[in-house]
Amino acid sequence: MSLPEGNVSPPKSGIALREVTYHYPDSQVAALSNVSLAFQPGEFVLIMGPSGGGKSTLLRCLNGLVPHFYGGRLHGEISVLGRDPVRLGPRNMSDLVGFVFQDPEAQFVVDDVAGELAFSMEARAYPRSLMLERVQEVAGLLGIEQLLERRISTLSGGQRQRVAVAAALALQPSLLILDEPTSQLDPMAADELLMALVRLNRERGLSVFLSEHRIERVAAYVHRVVYMSGAGQPPLDGTPRQVLAEVPLAPPVVRLGRQLGWQPLPLTVEEARPFARNLPLPERDGHESGPGPVRLRAEGVSYAYSGLQALRGVDLELRQGEIVAIQGHNGSGKTTLLKTLLGLLRPEKGRVLLDGQDVSRLDLHEIIARVGYVPQSPGSLLFEDTVLAELEFTRRSHGLPAKDCLPLLERLGLAQYANTYPRDLSQGERQRVALAAILVAEPELLLLDEPTLGLDYLQKERLVVLLKELRSEGKGILIATHDTELVASCADRTIILQEGRVLDSGAPGRVMLRQAGYASQVSRLFEDGEHIAVEDVIP
Repeated sequence: MSLPEGNVSPPKSGIALREVTYHYPDSQVAALSNVSLAFQPGEFVLIMGPSGGGKSTLLRCLNGLVPHFYGGRLHGEISVLGRDPVRLGPRNMSDLVGFVFQDPEAQFVVDDVAGELAFSMEARAYPRSLMLERVQEVAGLLGIEQLLERRISTLSGGQRQRVAVAAALALQPSLLILDEPTSQLDPMAADELLMALVRLNRERGLSVFLSEHRIERVAAYVHRVVYMSGAGQPPLDGTPRQVLAEVPLAPPVVRLGRQLGWQPLPLTVEEARPFARNLPLPERDGHESGPGPVRLRAEGVSYAYSGLQALRGVDLELRQGEIVAIQGHNGSGKTTLLKTLLGLLRPEKGRVLLDGQDVSRLDLHEIIARVGYVPQSPGSLLFEDTVLAELEFTRRSHGLPAKDCLPLLERLGLAQYANTYPRDLSQGERQRVALAAILVAEPELLLLDEPTLGLDYLQKERLVVLLKELRSEGKGILIATHDTELVASCADRTIILQEGRVLDSGAPGRVMLRQAGYASQVSRLFEDGEHIAVEDVIP
């Protein structure tokens, strides 16, 4: 399946990498090692692999960000639609290659949505009438017309991600590159984005390259998969069915199909249904979350940003020794609710009680001594020179005695990064460092905002194991997430927010039956409200 060496000379209109090796500055380990790949125009390509395997680096090579922005040493040849990005750099490739970063914050230039969509066209002196037409076109394509008058600073993470994609499309590039484009999108918004990309690919011949950890969302849409395993190994290159049959990272339906020998290997729930009809299912041994006492309670909580109502009378309980998930569309109020529970925002109506005490009357230091919070953007927690120093700083700042932090790093698969500068890590690695920096303070409750951002399937499995261990130790864990598979794997209860209100709540399997847009792959496959994760089918 690997591309034969030498077969890397597509027509001048294609894309090719020939024997490309790249080292980031001061790194002795190659991020890319002798990579040779070729692509025809108009392909829809998924770049997948473990965190740190080279996915983002490969994408950055295609518009010249590597090496022009990141520095380092690059050897080999790269040709993108007749141009050399290594020679020309990102600026001179930008009309040809649109790029959407893993973190949309990294590419915004202005703070209003319409201005951000128009910025690249203004820089090229496009006529005003054309700019207005393009802004409306890309806003409609991404479903963000209602956001055009908003300031970016008021948007949710998922809304910002769609704005970043729209801005990249404004110049009508021939190649669109997206680094984890659905990571901050709710399931429905992710489907809408992917269908928009499919239309552009099929109807306009737009070449689309994207990296993604949530393979269940994209496997059915792409023509081709390149698996970057890192560790100096060559990429694995083939059709989605070929590659997913062999690699360790696979979505739930594919995992089921591989373990049960289903052929042809199903990539989607629809393809798996004929195999699942007569499959005997084991009795599910569910986790019993009680009888832990209520530790954190929201009573009729409402909150608004500059007149925009974010929460509308929300009630919520978090008990000792349970995992509760908060789900909902982008902008439904999930992050606002977490910040309100922590006391970072004060409710306009209602109140939040921590162990029976009104949070608004507690000092923030009293709250964070008991409640650990990991925000959606982990960079806001990381400012020390090494990963180990981050954890040691947290211990000191909480007035805790010095402690060997390496066991915690090992538990999170981070021991090899103990002496690494945190901001040099991938987003998924930074996410785990931020979690470690909170856990080292030994909080009794955890509030996690999108904890699986940037995590591959294996890392997510480790996170699930850790969350279950923390639950068994008596910690209460509240997770705001778009990751339905995470909810299926470990949540005891889930709460669906819609426009700041509680739309539904209860056991995850039952909520998934009622709210199909939030159902996991396995839940959609069996539709019994009980078997919602692979482990429920194959213990």
